[in-house]
Amino acid sequence: MRNVFLTIFSIFCIFFFANSAISLIITEKDKKDITVTTRHVPIEIKKDNKPAEKKSDPVIELGKKLFFDPILSKDGMISCTSCHKPEHGFSDDKPVSLGVNGQKGDRNTPTVFNSAHLKLLFWDGRAQSLEEQAIGPIENPKEMGEKLSNVLEKLNKDPIYVKEFKEAFGQAPISTSQLVRAISSFERTVISSDSDYDRYISGNKKALSESAIRGFELFNGKAMCAQCHKGPDFTDGDFHNIGLPITDDVGRAKISISSKDTRKFKTPTLREAANTAPYFHSGQFETLEAVIAYYNAGGGQDTYKDPLKQPLNLNQQEQKDLVEFLKSLSGRQPKITTPTLPH
Repeated sequence: MRNVFLTIFSIFCIFFFANSAISLIITEKDKKDITVTTRHVPIEIKKDNKPAEKKSDPVIELGKKLFFDPILSKDGMISCTSCHKPEHGFSDDKPVSLGVNGQKGDRNTPTVFNSAHLKLLFWDGRAQSLEEQAIGPIENPKEMGEKLSNVLEKLNKDPIYVKEFKEAFGQAPISTSQLVRAISSFERTVISSDSDYDRYISGNKKALSESAIRGFELFNGKAMCAQCHKGPDFTDGDFHNIGLPITDDVGRAKISISSKDTRKFKTPTLREAANTAPYFHSGQFETLEAVIAYYNAGGGQDTYKDPLKQPLNLNQQEQKDLVEFLKSLSGRQPKITTPTLPH
């Protein structure tokens, strides 16, 4: 009996240790496999390491053509670029732009640059999106002076536009929503970036001159510019009365129906400020130097003037330094060229 027990026990021990040895071998192999396949996942490297070609967006390209095309206007002479001139920071070099039949507009043309980031458009904030904004100039009797129905009729009669709208949206006929979506999609690509200021705050301390650095400090301090011109686009998106000469233009108050907003106008972005003169909604100041001098004096007189607008007591050098900083906000974005129009 004892011999039988020893025999069974011996067989059990042999089985146990053999199994453990096999498990150990498998475990060590698995560890090697795990090390290769999970901790260091191989990355496939193509022999041709050139970046993939960026495909153009047909909606954006279509919007660009429409932005440059005077087909949107009643007389076929005025396009978006007639007022938002690419060579002038996508704004106008006149106090107010000229529309159909040479009519003068009511306010200075604001830049399109970085308008993609704005919640409210126009000097009085009456549009809440770029799509809504796109309709305004077309129907304004002093700007393009056209009816949307007529614009759509002209576009739907143009075989090239019909083809391009179909390719972009997959639908026909051309509609108002497609029209404004195309234009606004292009406008959202008009972004000012890679300025000397951007390089400076990214760590390149040589990107700004000593004068511009002093101006930057003044901007955020003594000059109080950052009270309204804040954030990456240098605007609070709000409305302020800075005491400009009183006219019949009540600004934001016409939209809000509130006397508190009398002659308040939207804080413009300072991106590309050096390239978008003249300044303010009235276009009355032709240089940055004149703008700084106006603020330094505390603005004009108006019962509804923002209480922040008080004399700054900046000396001549400090005013020059501020101007140098504002010049540093011009970007190095790719130049937007005129597209080939269908007609």
